[in-house]
Amino acid sequence: MNFILARRARALTSSAIREILKVTERPEVISFAGGLPSPQSFPVDEIARASVRVFGRQAATALQYGPTEGYAPLREWVAARHGVDAAQVMITTGSQQALDLLGKVLIDAGSPVLVETPTYLGALQAFALYEPVFCAVDCDADGPLPQALSAGLAAGARFIYVQPNFQNPTGRRMPLARRQELVARAAALGLPVVEDDPYGELAYDGEHLPSLRSLAPNGVVYLGSFSKVLAPGLRLGYLIAPPALFGKLVQAKQASDLHTPSVAQLLAWETVRDGLLDTHLDSVRALYAGQCAAMLGALERHMPAGVSWNRPQGGMFIWLTLPAGLDAGALLDAAVARNVAYVPGAAFYAGEGPVNTLRLAFVTVPQALIEEGVARLGALFAAALAGDTAASLPA
Repeated sequence: MNFILARRARALTSSAIREILKVTERPEVISFAGGLPSPQSFPVDEIARASVRVFGRQAATALQYGPTEGYAPLREWVAARHGVDAAQVMITTGSQQALDLLGKVLIDAGSPVLVETPTYLGALQAFALYEPVFCAVDCDADGPLPQALSAGLAAGARFIYVQPNFQNPTGRRMPLARRQELVARAAALGLPVVEDDPYGELAYDGEHLPSLRSLAPNGVVYLGSFSKVLAPGLRLGYLIAPPALFGKLVQAKQASDLHTPSVAQLLAWETVRDGLLDTHLDSVRALYAGQCAAMLGALERHMPAGVSWNRPQGGMFIWLTLPAGLDAGALLDAAVARNVAYVPGAAFYAGEGPVNTLRLAFVTVPQALIEEGVARLGALFAAALAGDTAASLPA
């Protein structure tokens, strides 16, 4: 049978991260590649008890079809947490589905979409299916530069996509003043903002900064996730959208999957309804802060001169910049041969990106192995800097 693929399907590619993870499934590999939350952070006992309550009291609801917008008590919980009306909240099958729904509703082939430099690879994949023209916005250590949002760049753009809190891949956090400047500039240009915030609850000191949505309620679509605060296997996310857009997103979800699985929604609701999430997040933040400190210390001890990195205040990632002349992608095979892995930074750019950057994820690797893995990378990069081509080839 000759299946003729649609043009958009022919353009699909696999995630660079997923391909790397296939290579690093060997137990001996110390993998800093996957952006997965630590299994130690999963509230297993609480979810197990919630399961007993769900199937003891609400089995029929949990196993039945439900509203496209989501389970009403869970929507109301999200709404109360964000200070919005529950009528603006939709529960999605992971925040990745929310990205896909926004692509379906807002992007036409050839329409501009503005993204950070670098940006989240999963968003590029979700939007690319709808054939936009990606336009990279200049950024610094605090995020997108408001002055880079020129009238010419924004002309015809469907939205700008940003992760203001502990961004994937860089781990950077947008300060309050930058948030205010960005939403003011976007509003002046009539440019909608998509705010993706899976890591906002993971500030190590627990401090919250105002969301972009709270600063410009009518101009921002907010995406949240339960994956990093409860468990990714639940596949639960949510979006908060202005009323003018919400109805079309509901229609797009109806066509996609009717509704997010009721079982997962009720499990989440029963787990968080009595305030568990806030106490649980304290332990997650402490765990991740310790992991981050362990990697920062290892980088100080083992990286050769000329390698630089940021010091994130939350989240799951550290961004490394190698000296000019080194190619993180070209060195990856040599790293994997030494049983350590990372994600080359070029994968996170909408266009051509610098080849001397890489992302390290630190939350799933035990601290002793963080030390060993960073030491292996430091030795590899030192050898490459010294021009030792044999040492930088696969072992």
